[in-house]
Amino acid sequence: MRNTLLAAAFALTATAAHAQETEIRVHYAIPTIWSDTQKALADAFMEKHTEIKITLDGAAESYPDGVQRLLRETVAGTAPDVAYVGLNRWRILEDRGLTQPLDGFLGDNPGEQGYTPALLSLGRFEDKQHALATSASTLVMYVNPDLVEQAGGSMDDFPTTFDGVIKLAAKINALGDTIDGVWIGRHDWRYQSLLGSFGGRPMNEDETDITFDSSEGIAAAGLYQRFAEEAGMKSYSENDARQALPAGTLGIMFESSSLQSRFEEGAGDAFDLTVKPLPIAAADKEKVYFPTGGSGVVMLTGDEEKQKAAWEYISFVTSPEGQKIIVETTGYAPANAKVVEDKSYLGAFYEKNPNALTAHSQIANYAGPWYAYPGAEGVAATDLIAASMVEITEGADAEKTMKDLAETLRVQLGMK
Repeated sequence: MRNTLLAAAFALTATAAHAQETEIRVHYAIPTIWSDTQKALADAFMEKHTEIKITLDGAAESYPDGVQRLLRETVAGTAPDVAYVGLNRWRILEDRGLTQPLDGFLGDNPGEQGYTPALLSLGRFEDKQHALATSASTLVMYVNPDLVEQAGGSMDDFPTTFDGVIKLAAKINALGDTIDGVWIGRHDWRYQSLLGSFGGRPMNEDETDITFDSSEGIAAAGLYQRFAEEAGMKSYSENDARQALPAGTLGIMFESSSLQSRFEEGAGDAFDLTVKPLPIAAADKEKVYFPTGGSGVVMLTGDEEKQKAAWEYISFVTSPEGQKIIVETTGYAPANAKVVEDKSYLGAFYEKNPNALTAHSQIANYAGPWYAYPGAEGVAATDLIAASMVEITEGADAEKTMKDLAETLRVQLGMK
């Protein structure tokens, strides 16, 4: 009888514990970068919070695809509780009233938790905190030192201007038919990065007008044509470029710092892949900014009990402990100041990974918001920008193309 009563008691306890468990569904995108990391974050979190179960939804292929899926799921009533979205995409969700403000959870002194004003600005709009950055990246140059040396260049005297990079890329390109000198994606974020190097901005401060049709914006767009015409840049796909670099057939690649670990693993012992900062083209460095790519996490659930569990998860992945996992497994820079300030977290990591220190230092010096074009046509605007970069690469006049594009977007975004 005693054993029966004990068994019943254990069963009741197990049932009660199970009943108290809260499940949080989490959406994320880009499985090639995030799959292993998301599992590591979920496992580490659940080890500390046994009362909360994290269920990862199947990953979306990209941030744009992910946002479109979230919009569809919201209509269908099947939206997740928490979502990782591109730092230029959460505004699409906010614009539709889908994000839950996080101000009440952050408390009065978010800086003490490592959330600096600069980091908070990446997820803040109209004095409300709609997202918290979870990872950060800027555009850097990945370089194959072997090809640089074969072309007569030197890593000790590597060019710091776009003119110098183009000249070196042309020499690398001339090494043979199977060798390419330089590659950059025709993409809004990459264009914004070049624009920021020249000291320009996509829009004015109150987002009422397009400003990339300035001399800075035209010069930045013109680099695409110069890369193609002067340095022989090929028009292959992003996936092809991401294979060519570690394979040793591409000399210089302008790409997100988040891919550092992937590229280093791909290159292996074949060559010593090196990260160089993006050239600064503006005379006034105070005007320079590099749009910060990466992701932010948003709370979507309106259920008060689930919100408490969702916040526990959000605060963990943006804490020094969660950020350490993200940095070590993705190559992204941390989005919590304490991780950088306290060497107990990543001091040893930076000693072993000087490439990461180069990339993360660039973020510390020049990081800025990844401009998201306002309104329902914001995603379409970025698609048009990418298409214009293709046209310019293939020979279209940069000034005319950018001025025409600016007028098109002013109408499309309701600015005139």
